[in-house]
Amino acid sequence: MTKKLRKAVFPVGGLGTRSLPATKAIPKEMLTIVDKPLIQYALEEARAAGIEQFIFVTSRGKSTMEDHFDVSYELEATLAARNKKAELEALRQWLPSIGQVVYTRQQEPLGLGHAVLCAAQIVGDEPFAVLLPDDIVLSEKPCLAQMAEAYADVGGNLIAVMDVPREQTNKYGIVAPGATDGRLTEVKGLVEKPKPEDAPSTLSVIGRYIIQPEVFGYLNRRERGAGNEIQLTDSLARLIGEQPFHGFRYDGTRYDCGDKSGFLAANIAFGLARPDVGPGLADFIRGLKL
Repeated sequence: MTKKLRKAVFPVGGLGTRSLPATKAIPKEMLTIVDKPLIQYALEEARAAGIEQFIFVTSRGKSTMEDHFDVSYELEATLAARNKKAELEALRQWLPSIGQVVYTRQQEPLGLGHAVLCAAQIVGDEPFAVLLPDDIVLSEKPCLAQMAEAYADVGGNLIAVMDVPREQTNKYGIVAPGATDGRLTEVKGLVEKPKPEDAPSTLSVIGRYIIQPEVFGYLNRRERGAGNEIQLTDSLARLIGEQPFHGFRYDGTRYDCGDKSGFLAANIAFGLARPDVGPGLADFIRGLKL
């Protein structure tokens, strides 16, 4: 029987160098798309998939994220005194419940695999999701919720995938694909950031995963891969053949918000999708002389 998916890991210890100078003093996960920080989109997506515990793997200088998901007594008191009931309710409705959020530190920047390994003691012997807040998906049904439905049917390990231009395979983990059934593609192999001429396909992994806890046994070997880092992809590849493993072609559009142009595109796309700001933004865009 497939174990219930209850926990999600958010690796948020990175420096955000692609977004400098904004990220010199502000964690990249606190950069906003319209009016919400990236990390809030990720948490809300996890919650929509039924996640009950949110595990943040942080580093020094990330305390504003902890503050964001905490009660702000002064702000709430001010809103209440000014009778701003709608704003107060909007502020409270997305806050996690008591005990749902756990923080742990990644003390060295040794890669995504190392960040996930830092959560091992908290995850325990359960399947878990991993969400990279840099990747944000605009879709009718949240990406992880789509994946959770598929996971309930097939179990094992599930990674969100999309096709990329072949010349960009050296930026992603790339799948060696097997049989395809609807949105699911069997994963026969995984290669981290291969050269275009060496890539087994153009099917790339994006920042959404559902993983079995056996991955920690391989991560704990702390073997270095691409970039001399402990790569999550390398340990996931060891699970192929041991457990069911599928790539999932999600419904929606993914934006890489670690990239400046991707960040701007996400703001426009999410803004246009919002009924409160979309019409005004659309009018502005139509009036541009490009």
